[in-house]
Amino acid sequence: MAVEVKIPAVGESITSGIVSVWHKKSGDFVNAGDALFTLETDKVSTEIAAETSGVLDTIVNEGQEVKIGEVVATIDDSKKTGDGTKPAEKRKSIGDAAKPAASPAKEKSEDGETLSPAVRRIVEEENLDAGKISGTGPGGRITKADALAAAQNRGKTEKKSEPAQDRQSDDGRIVRKKMSPLRRKIAAQLVMSQHTTATLTTFNECDMSAVQKLRADSQDAFTKKNGVKLGFMSFFIKASVEALKTVPVVNGRIEDEDFIYNNFYDVGVAVGTERGLVVPIVRDADKKSFADLERDIAGFATKAREGKLKIEDITGGTFTITNGGVYGSLFATPILNPPQTGILGMHKIMQRPIAIDGKVEVRPMMFLALSYDHRAIDGKEAVTFLIKVKECIEDPKKLPLDF
Repeated sequence: MAVEVKIPAVGESITSGIVSVWHKKSGDFVNAGDALFTLETDKVSTEIAAETSGVLDTIVNEGQEVKIGEVVATIDDSKKTGDGTKPAEKRKSIGDAAKPAASPAKEKSEDGETLSPAVRRIVEEENLDAGKISGTGPGGRITKADALAAAQNRGKTEKKSEPAQDRQSDDGRIVRKKMSPLRRKIAAQLVMSQHTTATLTTFNECDMSAVQKLRADSQDAFTKKNGVKLGFMSFFIKASVEALKTVPVVNGRIEDEDFIYNNFYDVGVAVGTERGLVVPIVRDADKKSFADLERDIAGFATKAREGKLKIEDITGGTFTITNGGVYGSLFATPILNPPQTGILGMHKIMQRPIAIDGKVEVRPMMFLALSYDHRAIDGKEAVTFLIKVKECIEDPKKLPLDF
């Protein structure tokens, strides 16, 4: 019996995605729970697993856009594995799974009766495999309607299986490529942010000397104790939480004619991937230690690169931090992530001359940028927030150090 593999619902408001890669190929024997393919949506990439064991027959190609509920493959759980045992009798590993040999169209239905002349004619003319046609007649026999339906569905499948190709101009000067769902979602979100918020950015700079020294002095012991390195992002998350407590309006959002104050601190950390920017959420950041924060950050970065973030990893969030400094950015204005009202931008650490007690000294400096929704936050509040972050970074003892 052929079991259909359909695109599952992977999150609210997600209606389509792209089959980015098949982990199994047509003809492979798969076990229940094996990853069949990766579905890339406008929010996350998700591995779709087999619900039953059997021989896989793929319908769509890699790179093809599909809708939620669409059939992308079938798994024939009645076929046997390479050693003659049925799937229920023996579960073979991925490496040992044998591919079934190609066979000509069967001339008998499942109950052993020969195909009727009308059915045989359709099978031969359309070059169908009778073994892949589900019979609805008595005893599972293939009827003429079954054969006609199989021929019609195959035509649709062949048409759907043509993946979107890059199109190059005749002179080779331009290439037109379809944007991925994630890239299209990012584009729409950024435009929506600009159109629906009164975005303003305020700037400051902070001396990273104290944090750099504390990090260097604590790194070996911290890594040995916690199994993860101490980075700068955990300091900025902690500093942002302290600033959000000082200026609660930055941790809220506008909803219709009301303003919602959030008494929890779910901080989004922007992560760049080859497919685009995603913002996984560090939940209850105020309750987590530096080690917990670093583990969360490292875990999200790995999952983002491998396309394994789940929908619950990126939904929600009360405030966002983005670090363009890892790419060398010296100065930038981050765009709000609605419905949030604030986003902190970190930048590259550079040695710069500054005045210290009337003397010029060279210090490791970082520009900070806070973009905020001016509909809800006044300039005084935004500046107060940013100065609080600066103070916590320049004097880390103001933070709840727990390492």
